[in-house]
Amino acid sequence: MVLYTTPYSGACLHFLDGLSWSLVFPCYWLLDRLLASCVATSLEKRQRSQDPCSFLTLCVLVSAPLYLLLLLASLPFALLGFILWAPLQAVRQPYLYTYSRSDLHDVGLALGGGVGEWRPQGRSFCFCSANVCLLPDSLARFNNLSDTHRRAREVGKRIRNGASRPQIKIYIDSPTNTSISAASFCSLGPPQCPLHRDDSDTTADCPLHANGGSDCPVHTSGEAPHCPLHCTGAQTGPDHHDCPMHGEGAQPKPPLDCPLHTSGVQISISAPEPDPQGGESETGNHRPGDQAGGDTGSMTASRESLARYHGGDGGVGISSNNTLSHVPRTSIFKRPGRKRRHGDETFDHEISAFFPANLDFLALQEVFDHGSTTRLRHQLHRYFPYVLSDVGQYGWKSCCSSFKFLNSGLMLASRYPILDARFECYPNGRGEDALAAKGALFAKVHVGTSHQEQRVVGYITCTHLHAIEGDAAVRCEQLDLLLQWGAEFRQASSRQPEGEKVFEDLVAFDVVLGDLNFDNCSSEDKLEQQHALFTQYKDPCRLGPGEDKPWALGTLLDPSGLYDEEITARKDGRSPLKGNGRRIDYILYSDEGLNQDWKLDIEEFSFVTQLAGLTDHLSVAMRLSVATGDDEP
Repeated sequence: MVLYTTPYSGACLHFLDGLSWSLVFPCYWLLDRLLASCVATSLEKRQRSQDPCSFLTLCVLVSAPLYLLLLLASLPFALLGFILWAPLQAVRQPYLYTYSRSDLHDVGLALGGGVGEWRPQGRSFCFCSANVCLLPDSLARFNNLSDTHRRAREVGKRIRNGASRPQIKIYIDSPTNTSISAASFCSLGPPQCPLHRDDSDTTADCPLHANGGSDCPVHTSGEAPHCPLHCTGAQTGPDHHDCPMHGEGAQPKPPLDCPLHTSGVQISISAPEPDPQGGESETGNHRPGDQAGGDTGSMTASRESLARYHGGDGGVGISSNNTLSHVPRTSIFKRPGRKRRHGDETFDHEISAFFPANLDFLALQEVFDHGSTTRLRHQLHRYFPYVLSDVGQYGWKSCCSSFKFLNSGLMLASRYPILDARFECYPNGRGEDALAAKGALFAKVHVGTSHQEQRVVGYITCTHLHAIEGDAAVRCEQLDLLLQWGAEFRQASSRQPEGEKVFEDLVAFDVVLGDLNFDNCSSEDKLEQQHALFTQYKDPCRLGPGEDKPWALGTLLDPSGLYDEEITARKDGRSPLKGNGRRIDYILYSDEGLNQDWKLDIEEFSFVTQLAGLTDHLSVAMRLSVATGDDEP
């Protein structure tokens, strides 16, 4: 399949689209600014009430009449541009596929986490879904949000910073508990390095930073065997004490003064690739099958243990609330219960201050504003090489459909190559929802190659359902279409080319992410709760129709509380968030269609607060383990 790397198939159509939009844009921008000046956020109202004669109030009084005059003057040009622009949308591509040219393959292999070859013991993948509310500024203000372009850049930075941190898991040696008791995400550089116990420490005497740089040797040496955290003599279990910090050979008992062996705690670190310096590239039509085989090995971080140490205080660990690596202070403190298992739960769950480390797939909703899409995509491309954006078509899809002033708002970012993609628009939108091309985006990704030269692939669906309350029948019809389109896409993308003899793809996972606009507890949503979607796909937060697990949180926040001091004063998002208890953001997975010997298990599920103050939704994340049942050769 050919992925669309340009909005139009020809340069002439692209030129006409740019010309028409240049005529429409002044009117669009002035109308947006005029409406924005009439709708104030709660923060702006608070500022005006404190100082009625403030500069902000004077700007509104002066700018509103000026915007109105200029808007009236720009209308004739906008009408001419609209007449030219609207017909072009019928031949516009349904999405834009961009990919970065940065060479991440060698980095992935150096970290031991290349995906060119599928490991016999399987692999884990991390998924995240977030509604970012990047509407035009005037419409975003109805959700108590403003400055959409600034928010888009900040959203991209926070996601990138959160996902690009190394992942540290702490294991406690105990005769009764060998599960993960806490997790931390921090950098190896000072002062976050576990060897730097206070702010006065430097890298001069640190064995992990012997090369003299502030970065971990894994990023400076270039080869894993030369890094103390990746050396072949590193311990493989709690009973081994061949610490790379103490030279070669095994120690029957670790020294008491070693900061990596103080007693009882084992840490596993997975380091992601560094930021690619290259920008995004939008070149000619890109055929995934024409890629070098190495590309498939560049998108994942190693899950192997890079360092382990034992801590004496069983209650002290590196918390999941550690500051990001760019914040110049350490955060090692007691914070019990941040990551735990509830009852008979087989996986960990938490409220996380940051996006998961080593994030593999990101599904976003409500990325409607065109300028914000460009800014967000630029930020995400510094971590995700493959992005599907600008999804959905404007204008009339058929003579009987309503005009679409907004696209679908969907965006999908991936660290693995995208082999195929398709977008389908829901035909039954009503009211204001009918003005947007809401639908479902389907993607097939290449996550590895088996020893028998079979491709290992995964299927991802990103969607945003009808939002108007009381329209349960509309949402159920959309869910029916979602299942139908998904089955058709999997069948079409797995069809073998005629005359070619190739191995059948091995499916590792099938995941649905998005804002479904109904929860699993409200009586008004009873029809959706009993839909067949939850028979084919599993919801980690759900016990059954109408009943969530005790630890599940509502993801729809109260817009009126977005600027409360307890939220804005805490940049890490750890403060309490006001919500209405409705969990409308989902990550679902299915084990149907997998190899009969393969098994899916959830490692962890988290509700992410890192976008607090930037959107009116909590993000959700899930790490899914794919076990093949084979032994390591």
